[in-house]
Amino acid sequence: MDEFRAAMDGLAAEYDRQAERLREVYGRLGELSATASSRDRMVTVTVGPRGRVQKIEFDPRIYRRLSPSELAQTIMEQIDAATAEVAEGTRELMAPFVPEGLPYDEVFGEGVDLASFLPRSADLRVEERG
Repeated sequence: MDEFRAAMDGLAAEYDRQAERLREVYGRLGELSATASSRDRMVTVTVGPRGRVQKIEFDPRIYRRLSPSELAQTIMEQIDAATAEVAEGTRELMAPFVPEGLPYDEVFGEGVDLASFLPRSADLRVEERG
């Protein structure tokens, strides 16, 4: 029984270590951001966690250089570039937690709430029977 208890304690400890790693990574995911600028530096966009636009900045000269449709296209291009960078950072942070052979997007695709994956501590205590 002692060997079994030791094995279960070891499993519980490993589970808790992995859960703590996942919590740490989840915290880092909330800090991810990326900034993308157009080639001419007229438009700069900052995107935060989950691709949420945090800031859009314009060089004042942009209004003389681009039509409204060109400006809109430039903004969208920078949002796409910054969002892709945040998505890649997310992929890198989460890669160790995705089982080999399982497509990342099936586990962490759009609309997935990563908090729902965070486990609680394991309680694998063995009750002794008298």
